[in-house]
Amino acid sequence: MSLSKPTTRRSSRLAEWAQRLGLTARVERQILQRASQLKLPFKTYGKPAASICWYSGPQLHRLVDLPSNALSGPVQEDKAQAHAMLVQIVELQSQQFSAFDLRKINGLSNCTREHAKHLSFESLASSEACKSIRIISYRDFVRVISQALPDFSSGPTIQLRQASWLGERTFWAGEQQHEAFACAISYARRRDLEVRLPTQLSRYRLSQTGLNTLHQHYHVFAIPNAAWNDAGFMSLLLDSHLPYARLALLGGRRSPEVLMLPKHSSKATALGEGLRLAGAPDIIEYLQRL
Repeated sequence: MSLSKPTTRRSSRLAEWAQRLGLTARVERQILQRASQLKLPFKTYGKPAASICWYSGPQLHRLVDLPSNALSGPVQEDKAQAHAMLVQIVELQSQQFSAFDLRKINGLSNCTREHAKHLSFESLASSEACKSIRIISYRDFVRVISQALPDFSSGPTIQLRQASWLGERTFWAGEQQHEAFACAISYARRRDLEVRLPTQLSRYRLSQTGLNTLHQHYHVFAIPNAAWNDAGFMSLLLDSHLPYARLALLGGRRSPEVLMLPKHSSKATALGEGLRLAGAPDIIEYLQRL
């Protein structure tokens, strides 16, 4: 008798939850219940790790020019509607500077896992990766920075990035000789050497309006890779014939995918609320905290 009481209480709470959500159909209640019982390796997300590496944070800048075929899902119309929402949540502004002080740069856009371990250019410059780079004089400085910026002496325009979710860092968008660049900037700061070049700065910012609109129309969760091979989860997603779209957004190849469930569908809402009860991280709440 005592063994059945927790199950009974849980079923009662789920029934109350379903009623508050307006999920009155039996199928919807079953979806909610089954989803809430999923045992998947969900993880929580905090602020991006402090690092000189642009890719230490979520790859939200990709949303600005997100290809229309970037989303997966069975129905083209569902994917198109989700895409229309996603492209609204990040804004891009470009600014030109005729003489930007390179000493203010403290990050790398095109970086490696080794770069991501460092909190500053000074840390990278003192690492084994930069052991062969020596800067003692201004002539050495020009030689080293010219490895990263071959036209340095003629004052080339360099490309920089900033993102609101990565704090105050300014990232150099060069694609080669990152160690040489870091060592040169570290030397310039240490010697109080003013170095200015023309710059185009791209600023990425989360749009609160876009996030609010997304929240109004979608449940958005981070789904671990293991879920796509989980029979229980895939059965809920596919056998219920509910609308959805999915996107790899938060990082690299091994990162969780984002699942978007439209709130206009009662079945999709049932699955979304069940996933929330099972511990799936709400991506909209995560983005609003950044």
